[in-house]
Amino acid sequence: MNNEKPKITAAQRRLLFGAVFLMATSSIGPAFLTQTAVFTEQFLASFAFAILASIIIDIGAQLNIWRVLSVSGKRGQDVANDVLPGLGNVVAFMIVLGGFAFNIGNVAGAGLGFNAIFGWDVRIGAALTGIIAIVVFLVKNGRAVMDVITQSLGVLMILITAYVMIQSNPPYAEAALRSIAPENPLSLVVPVITLVGGTVGGYITFAGAHRLIEAGMTGRENLNFVSKAANYGILTTGLMRIILFLAVLGVVAQGFALDPENPPASVFQIALGDIGMQIFGIVLVAAALSSVIGSAYTSASFLRSMHKFFDEHNNTVIVAFIVVSTVIFTFVGRPVALLILAGAFNGLILPLTLGAVLIASRRKKVVGDYHHPTWMIVFGVIAVIITIVAGVMSLQGLADLWTS
Repeated sequence: MNNEKPKITAAQRRLLFGAVFLMATSSIGPAFLTQTAVFTEQFLASFAFAILASIIIDIGAQLNIWRVLSVSGKRGQDVANDVLPGLGNVVAFMIVLGGFAFNIGNVAGAGLGFNAIFGWDVRIGAALTGIIAIVVFLVKNGRAVMDVITQSLGVLMILITAYVMIQSNPPYAEAALRSIAPENPLSLVVPVITLVGGTVGGYITFAGAHRLIEAGMTGRENLNFVSKAANYGILTTGLMRIILFLAVLGVVAQGFALDPENPPASVFQIALGDIGMQIFGIVLVAAALSSVIGSAYTSASFLRSMHKFFDEHNNTVIVAFIVVSTVIFTFVGRPVALLILAGAFNGLILPLTLGAVLIASRRKKVVGDYHHPTWMIVFGVIAVIITIVAGVMSLQGLADLWTS
């Protein structure tokens, strides 16, 4: 009996890393950079514990979603509809609204990046970002181009940030110690919840899964491949988070204070000198452009099963998604209320979708005779509880703003 695992072909390897980096770069946006810098300055080396804890929870959440969707061969909204008719439509609406609003923020972030590099007006940079993202989906073999671009931008961000980390010379030993023995661990509950929501919340965790389904990587025979992609996606995001954390830690450990107006930019400027702002602009453009691509692709994928028009004209929907979000920022500016509302929705999407996936994992009409591992379900339940807390916190923040 031949027990050798089938070798991964060149096309499958490209797809694997395409799905990995689509998911990873979707989560590494302007908010990711700012969030990591702020938390690191606040909690110092102990923030390493929050990063490690969030990575473990993220892996559990993503493995559940990617494996069940792959076995069923259905996208997230379709699985949710199988669990409770109409639930998938609610999820799709929330995903699209949240993705659309966050895309405006991503476009704005890219505009700020071009401003830092070339001194351009922010709206010019935002418009250029929208044009680049649109071209990706209009060219022949656009999905392959998308895979290459997200991989290239992801690697670029990691390498540049790693260089900043080396230059800032952080206390590596202390960070390693605090990753398992933090000071005041209860104070890290909110950062853990925030990181989980930012890494696998909203549309992000579905980005790579839907890419694999579109490419036909479904069924039990592809579970090992899918699991590997799910783990690599979280670990890639975690690697970027760790490198950025260490870069920030190196700066604040030397006694420098970050600029509250732009915390991550000040890290690059302190570590690299005058050219640091331009280098940060490159990272910000890479983070924002890849997030624009991932947000548009994944949000549009949630509409594909709602009407045949969305499925037959998927690229048109994606382009329209990018055009509208770019135009709103370019001519109107950032709609703060919409972004805050989307943030509240984002905190509620994962518990809904992951909860539906966990229920679906035990329904034969969805997964057939596939037996979903119990330990994965346990991890999934923990992630559901954490993201419910995050959703309540988001809604509370929205209510406070509304009444203020």
